[in-house]
This record gives sequence, C-alpha cells and structure tokens, in this order.
Amino acid sequence: MSLPTRADRFDRLDPESEARWSKFVKMNQELYVTLLGLVVEEVRLDYCRMRMPFSTRLNQAAGVVHGGAIAGLLDSVVVPVVGGPLPRDARFSTVDMHVQYLSALVEEDAVAEGWAVKRGRTTVFCESEVLGATSGKLIARSILTYNVSLPRS
Repeated sequence: MSLPTRADRFDRLDPESEARWSKFVKMNQELYVTLLGLVVEEVRLDYCRMRMPFSTRLNQAAGVVHGGAIAGLLDSVVVPVVGGPLPRDARFSTVDMHVQYLSALVEEDAVAEGWAVKRGRTTVFCESEVLGATSGKLIARSILTYNVSLPRS
C-alpha cells in the first residue's frame, strides 16, 4: 500500500541541506533516533517523512508499539523540518509538544510526516502525524513548538 504524502506541497531544500538532513539519523550511532531505528525517506523545505520499522523491542506489554516510541517519531520527524533552512551551527529544541494517540500500532512499520506551520525568528511551530505503513491508519498526531538560537555574528 502506498501512503498518501504531503511532500509535493513543499519546495525542495538546497542540495547541501537536503544531503545533510537526509543523513540525520546516521550522523551519530548513539542518538535516540538510532535506537528507534528511524529512517529518513524524504526531506524538503519545511517537510520531512520518516519510517520507524516495526520491532518487538518497541512494544509495550500488551503487544502494541509503546507510546514513547511513537512520540519519539513524532518529535524526531520535525528535526530536519526545523533545521533545514537554518545555519549549521544553529541550536534548536522542543519546548512544547502535544500528542494525540488515535489508534494502536500493531506489528507494522510507522510512517511519519512532519511540517512547519509557521516560522518566527526564534520559534518554529510544527505538526506531525504517524500512519501505519500497511494499514494506512492514523495512529497519532502532534503539535510541536521549537525554540531556535541562531549563532551570534
């Protein structure tokens, strides 16, 4: 099943930024995104799509994927969104995140899309969603706020 995507609504990043953020989960083998097994599938200006392959290690006791793993995916998918147009030495972090869990994820990959809703000088507002890769079910969605610190000139 091919999931619908929002990617066509967003412009391409410049080639250097696209190459850098496409490798986001491979930058350091000790990052949380590596523990979750996340894979960047597409990155554009103000948009990113990632996959979290199914693994029983991500399950909770009832046999469904743990909400913490899903929240990690919802948050991580917007990191390239926020960082894409910023200078390399900019710093940014989540300052607020609201998650709605709408359905259980059982024995299938999760696919997340994240996008910027509005950018300010020091704040970026984002949204993200997770779908079941096989079922197409909407699993969870999130509204996030990131704080940005630009390097001093």
